[in-house]
Amino acid sequence: MSNALKSKAHIIVIGNEKGGTGKSTLAMHLAVKLLLENFKVAVIDMDGRQGSLTKYILNRRNFCNQKSLNLPTPVHYVFEPLADESNRAEIEALISELDNKFDAVVMDTPGSKNYLFELAHQYPHTLITPIGDSLVDLSAIADFSPDTGEIIRAGHYAEFVWDIKKKLAAQGLPYLNWVVCGSKISPIRSNNKNVVFSKLENLAKLYGFRFTPGLKDRVIYKELFLDGLTVLDLSHTALHRRMTLSHLAAKTELSALAEFIFP
Repeated sequence: MSNALKSKAHIIVIGNEKGGTGKSTLAMHLAVKLLLENFKVAVIDMDGRQGSLTKYILNRRNFCNQKSLNLPTPVHYVFEPLADESNRAEIEALISELDNKFDAVVMDTPGSKNYLFELAHQYPHTLITPIGDSLVDLSAIADFSPDTGEIIRAGHYAEFVWDIKKKLAAQGLPYLNWVVCGSKISPIRSNNKNVVFSKLENLAKLYGFRFTPGLKDRVIYKELFLDGLTVLDLSHTALHRRMTLSHLAAKTELSALAEFIFP
């Protein structure tokens, strides 16, 4: 993973024009993963109205204060959408400032398009799109004919990312590392999941992203949120928590995902 992060900040945007895909959970886990590998990491919650990542960070700080622990916690910033977009210049200045202070900046985005969503997508070196194992979630990438299963058109989010890629190419900037990963994936084998994954693997070649099955839907992620913890923290001796097979599997999945994102 270390080879992927260069002298200036590597900006990682977690984006999908759909809510409830686990963006904040993924952002927090990736940030902690990088911190544990001794990178300097900042996170920006661009969805300050909902503030899931911000709540996650606050829960972590409160837990550490109560337990007198010093768990690695990223430097945190949060922005809410304003009617006049008057914080746009402030955000742009912040990102420029962080570029020389951190190894990585992880940006969590809203689940619907607004100027903060669009602004975040101007900056990524790596774009990560978590997606569920349903045809509804898949529609963000492509629409399919219900009769033939053939692609009718690119999905709204895929078109948005394609425009970003064209702008980057026109400016002579590096190729966008776009990763689509499964998120909240059912642990039960199903034909529906197989169909979705098969279509994503085919779409990867067409739209220029890399696909990995990612993270299963596990209760542990919901439980850990309340204390601001990640599965990577559970082996900390001061927590006195027994690692179950589910915890170990979640940790293995996350490590595999991080290695896939940053080969």
